[in-house]
Amino acid sequence: MDWRVRLLGKLMPDNMIVGKSPSQIARLQKPRPHSFLMDLVAGSMKPGVTVEDGVARGGDGHIPVRSYRPTALSGTLPLIVLIHGGGWTVGTLNQYDSMASSIALAADAVVVSLDYRLAPSHPWPAAAEDCYAAFVDVVSRARQWGADGSRVALVGDSAGGNLSAVTAMLVRDRGGPAIALQALLYPATDLTLSSPSVIENATMPVLKRPTLEAYVALYVPDPADRADPTASPLLAEDHAGLPPALVQVAELDPVRDDGLRYAEALQAAGVPVRFTEYVGMPHGYLAFPRFARSATQAFSELVRELRTHLAPG
Repeated sequence: MDWRVRLLGKLMPDNMIVGKSPSQIARLQKPRPHSFLMDLVAGSMKPGVTVEDGVARGGDGHIPVRSYRPTALSGTLPLIVLIHGGGWTVGTLNQYDSMASSIALAADAVVVSLDYRLAPSHPWPAAAEDCYAAFVDVVSRARQWGADGSRVALVGDSAGGNLSAVTAMLVRDRGGPAIALQALLYPATDLTLSSPSVIENATMPVLKRPTLEAYVALYVPDPADRADPTASPLLAEDHAGLPPALVQVAELDPVRDDGLRYAEALQAAGVPVRFTEYVGMPHGYLAFPRFARSATQAFSELVRELRTHLAPG
């Protein structure tokens, strides 16, 4: 294991969620301004983007969104909707400023980041409904950001990868705009926690099994609901007709096999898939570019796939 991954594991608290009360978790959910430590771990906002805060329709009311547009580019650009990670329980727009602004600049696209409702105050299916409703709303208003609503991609990491997969499925089943690519980065797709890697990588850095179990329990408190496709997209009866996918996984991740199994399910249903496993990497590697040696390669792959699928027809 790379020494930087070991260092990252020491910097990431093992008990951030485990054993915390709802009031303690609520304090963790409050948006925090950028700080030296946050930017050291997760990266900072990249210069050269115009950033605007706004709102989009959610599952029950409106949710905050933040757009990122390359300042130097004019005209109509492709649209990328980003759904952040954080175990459905934490995660803020500020924490994803680096990733969102980096994608906007590298892909020559407008990125709109969604700030959905979080558990435990808003358990499943609140986040899924927020992301679906906001995705449809944002695409319908693409011109507001100088974006092309006919060239759209979904990107999500971790819990955001879960919600991106669910959103793509809901768009197929309920109706919505065409999705050129769903980029699922180390996604959790089986909240019954049946993947072998949950046991194999139970004690690896960044995401350990007790933390994963705590996230799932907070998001979907009733175990009977965890097999629902809007919680566990892997367990859907039918994966046909879903958008082309990029699925990236990390070797040292408890949910590694969630991504692998989902990629296999998509391929079996005839969906075009590019699957990559990043050796020696922990969960969340793209969110920690200074600590994960493969982050640059993984980001380049993501941008290449976005550019390919969002190119004018």
